Amino acid sequence: MPAKLNFPSTIVEKGLSWGRKIFNQTFLYKGWTIIQSMKSLNSKQPLKSLRIFSLEGIQMKTFHITWLTFFFCFFGWFGLAPLMPAIRADLGLTKPQVGNTIIAAVSATIFARMLIGRLCDTIGPRKTYTGLLIFGSIPVMCVGFAHDYVTFLLFRLAIGIIGASFVITQFHTSAMFAPKIKGTVNAVAGGWGNLGGGITQLAMPVLMAAIVGLGYTKSEAWRMAMVVPGVMLLIMAFFYYKFTKDTPAGNYDEIKRERDLLPKVSFKEAAGDMRIWALALAYAGCFGMEITFDGVAALYFFDNFKLSETQAGFWAMLFGFMNIFARALGGIVADKVGGKYGLKGKGLLLAGLLTLEGFGIVLFASAGQLTFAIISMLTFAMFLKMSNGATYSIVPFINKKAVGLVSGIVGAGGNFGGMLMGFLFKSQSITYSEAFLYIGMGVALIGMALSLIKFEKEEVEEQETVLQVA
Repeated sequence: MPAKLNFPSTIVEKGLSWGRKIFNQTFLYKGWTIIQSMKSLNSKQPLKSLRIFSLEGIQMKTFHITWLTFFFCFFGWFGLAPLMPAIRADLGLTKPQVGNTIIAAVSATIFARMLIGRLCDTIGPRKTYTGLLIFGSIPVMCVGFAHDYVTFLLFRLAIGIIGASFVITQFHTSAMFAPKIKGTVNAVAGGWGNLGGGITQLAMPVLMAAIVGLGYTKSEAWRMAMVVPGVMLLIMAFFYYKFTKDTPAGNYDEIKRERDLLPKVSFKEAAGDMRIWALALAYAGCFGMEITFDGVAALYFFDNFKLSETQAGFWAMLFGFMNIFARALGGIVADKVGGKYGLKGKGLLLAGLLTLEGFGIVLFASAGQLTFAIISMLTFAMFLKMSNGATYSIVPFINKKAVGLVSGIVGAGGNFGGMLMGFLFKSQSITYSEAFLYIGMGVALIGMALSLIKFEKEEVEEQETVLQVA
């Protein structure tokens, strides 16, 4: 009897069970599959919004890893700058020799940036950045073996290749995000990365002081301190290779067939566009001044206002600290202006920012008191870093088939400007204040001249097309 009573209920239960399975596998399962496929499709496209606090998706992972990597690159590239008072005393360097080391720090980057830009177009930013970090870490860790001016100069020259990391950062973020927010994303990534140039101004003197506190001499301490950024570069090389991809759709090796269909652009063809050289000149005036100031700021405050190494490093740090928002602001404003007035509006915005930067540098050059020097420094730093962001809001739209090459040329222009400015600071006949005065006047003239350049060529095509190198 119990078996007969349970028989109907058993049939019903089995029927419901099979019904649920059939329903799930026909409607719910297929619907779930469609949703997942849509997510997968979207995950392989450039993002249309920047979710700062998100690590979801390869786009946002790459964004955060690339700006953080660029941040640590500054510790290797300019970690020696705030230590120069100790290095100058240790190696007995003269003013012209110090100036030559400043020039060396930025001159090697000129050629490296153009080469790196081409490598990004061909083998991809992931492999390019990994290789640059590994090779760049060697002279950073080994600079402590320098025993005189010549060997120190050679190490400083070799370290300069790390500055090419900027091109990869801008290229990689351009590949991961949609055209309408490229300016914003490039500016945020570049600004937060450049922040390393400010933090290192204080962090490296503090690190050196801590090593001295352990009983080592200053001569030993500055050498040991540089091992730290070298190790950080190796760590970031591992993270970059492991956790990023060249494009939202995958690495270049995985999408090789798609990329082979794209027309190749030669350097001569790309370089024939005058807009590229106009942007290179603009970047010489803004980023060229930034890396020059990063190299001399601590010495300037140390000598002119009789501060300690740590105090001088602190005030120099404030200049770089502006990158936490100022460069991003330049990119955001440029995207807003571009949305309404196109590349023409972006170009005029950049011209105005450069002109204001130049006037601000002139004010800084005439500052006789520390307070006024700091206020004027922060003023021109705001316009300078906004100019950086505005420049690279235009770069991705100049030639969509050679974004890496264009980024490399414009980036190299920044370092070329820094190299030329370095010659002013090595001269025995002019003071640092006079050098800043001449630079300010030159930057203002660049800004005025840039207002005559027409950037709107092929604007519609560029803005409507997703970055093809991705």
